[in-house]
Amino acid sequence: MSTTVRTRRRHRPAVPGPVRGADGAAYRWVVRLAVLFTGVSVLAVGVGLGPRHLVKEGLSLPAVAGFVLVAAGLVASAWMTIRILADIRRRWWPLVIALLVVATYLALWTLGQAVAASYAPRPELGGRTPADLGLAYRDVTFASSDGEELAGWYIPTRNGAAVVLLHGAGSTRSGVLEQAALLAGHGYGVLLFDGRGHGESAGRAMDFGWDGESDASGAVDFLTQQRGVSPEGIGLLGLSMGGEQAIGAAGVDERVAAVVAEGATNRVAADKEYLDAYGVRGELQQRVDAVTYWFTGLLTAAPEPSSLRQSVSRATARPDPTRFLLITAGEVPDEGHAADYIQGSSNDTVQTWTVPGAGHTRGLETAPTEWEQRVVAFLAGSLEGEAR
Repeated sequence: MSTTVRTRRRHRPAVPGPVRGADGAAYRWVVRLAVLFTGVSVLAVGVGLGPRHLVKEGLSLPAVAGFVLVAAGLVASAWMTIRILADIRRRWWPLVIALLVVATYLALWTLGQAVAASYAPRPELGGRTPADLGLAYRDVTFASSDGEELAGWYIPTRNGAAVVLLHGAGSTRSGVLEQAALLAGHGYGVLLFDGRGHGESAGRAMDFGWDGESDASGAVDFLTQQRGVSPEGIGLLGLSMGGEQAIGAAGVDERVAAVVAEGATNRVAADKEYLDAYGVRGELQQRVDAVTYWFTGLLTAAPEPSSLRQSVSRATARPDPTRFLLITAGEVPDEGHAADYIQGSSNDTVQTWTVPGAGHTRGLETAPTEWEQRVVAFLAGSLEGEAR
């Protein structure tokens, strides 16, 4: 007699997953949007790195890496766009394409710009020196307040006062030689130096100039040790980024008696409040720029500085206030709006001058006689010198 043993088969319930029904469709869309977002972000990073480094440095590692990222970002975003369009009705294609264009533009403007500013290429010093303009000088090095070694030229003072010149982003001390020659001709000592990451100075360049206070403080330290320079006779003159750094430095360093800032507009999100002059368009731009500066803060180790308006307010509220001359370009309306906003209520100690017909930082080139008269008169009334 045989016995048949039957075993009961266990039935396991089906486990719902991302590949079934509505859940699967939702999962696919999440993946596609994630890949699309990643592709656009990678494209923005590549655009921020590649082109500028290629122009300044040739086929350097950052330039090559940047263009590889551009290619990868384009492929990923284009592939996902095609997949998305294939799964939706044609009538929705224009909307999807428009949204993608807007998203790409915003990514390039915010993340791309933040990458470009935080990982700027190093500009070369070039061959010009003060000697080409008939000036006696010496090569110098000094440390910023946070320890970076900075390289410069020093033209000794003949009137007891001295001025630090700060160049713009992507430039070097050779970019302010004409201003140096003019000031030296009036007896001022002049210190021209490469900002960190520029020319022959150590460190990493940063286009928004967030390290400017430390660099300028080191420059002032250097001048206080030079023979014949009065401690009350030290001023700063900066162009574009250099002008913004000069304003910021005056806000934290009481030794700065005067600042000439040409083409200064913004270095942090709060500076963009001058865009209120443009109404709704300006408000939208402020929101976009706030994202740019947020990304920048994530990408750089440089400390985010105070706004230009706050720096001016702080420097002019002291018992012995710093005096400011803000020079703006007649052909760049933003500069005038920014100067009015930076000035705030400090009318007695902050002067503004708009150079008619001038482009960005082209005041001396456009109106050389008036530029010389105004700047020299301002410095003469603001700086004290031992021999004056």
